Amino acid sequence: MQNEADAFLHYVAVERGMSPNTVAAYRNDLAGFVDFFANEADPENALRDWRNITPLHVNSVLEDMDDRGYSAATRSRKIAALRSFMRYLVEERVLEENPASHIRTPRAGRPVPEVLSADDVESVLESAAKGTTVEERRDHTMLELMYAAGLRVSELVSLDVGDVNLRSATVRTMGKGSKERVVPLHEFAVEAAENYLLTIRPLLAVRARTDAMFLGRRGKRLTRQGFWQRLRRIAINAGITGHLTPHTLRHSFATHLLQGGASLRHVQELLGHSSISTTQIYTHLTSEHVRDEYDKAHPRA
Repeated sequence: MQNEADAFLHYVAVERGMSPNTVAAYRNDLAGFVDFFANEADPENALRDWRNITPLHVNSVLEDMDDRGYSAATRSRKIAALRSFMRYLVEERVLEENPASHIRTPRAGRPVPEVLSADDVESVLESAAKGTTVEERRDHTMLELMYAAGLRVSELVSLDVGDVNLRSATVRTMGKGSKERVVPLHEFAVEAAENYLLTIRPLLAVRARTDAMFLGRRGKRLTRQGFWQRLRRIAINAGITGHLTPHTLRHSFATHLLQGGASLRHVQELLGHSSISTTQIYTHLTSEHVRDEYDKAHPRA
């Protein structure tokens, strides 16, 4: 993978005449992408060859940018580098199609995450709960845990059975920077997890012995990309027309907590953000709710 990156850097420096500073920035960004795809993706989907990159890989690195709270300028530069590199790989016939063609460079200002309304989340969960197959019932449990605890998809698929404590109604997860956090679960998530562990997981684990919480048909740990594809079907069945991703549920979790009166510091802790500035993006999504509460509570409103 590094060979193609080096060839691209030579191309932008010599043939396109980019400045040394721009080339250096591209070099750092591409090194970050190579490291992310090779080491931070699910083991079964770790990228070793650019010819295997898909839009799901691209989406995963975009989510990682969200998690890290990059500024709009940094995010724009990194996206521009990725798009340029993907176009180069198409031109060089390494790729037949551009997996980054669906992304756009963000406008000035920090991007506001997409969220679902509480009613839409309820529709998604209710639709998933109607599933009857082993995989569908597993998916429902995954959605309940993701929304109950605001988990990243990488955290969700990395859970082991011992990470879910039904007695204390909590889930333990390892987030960015190997930071462990314990997040409470509401009763619906606990009930779904208990049912899954007792009746569903044993059916999926017959072919392999593993501690992984969520398993695929072959008894191996379900991958983030596998779950992403399942989520798309669930969204369609629930009548959700917007762009629903696993991260949308995490964004919705945070926004709904703030709308319910949770403090920004509390939400920061639950999300596992190292800086509160990353969590503050959600305050933009709650302004209407805050205004309504202000009008109800202020004596002169």
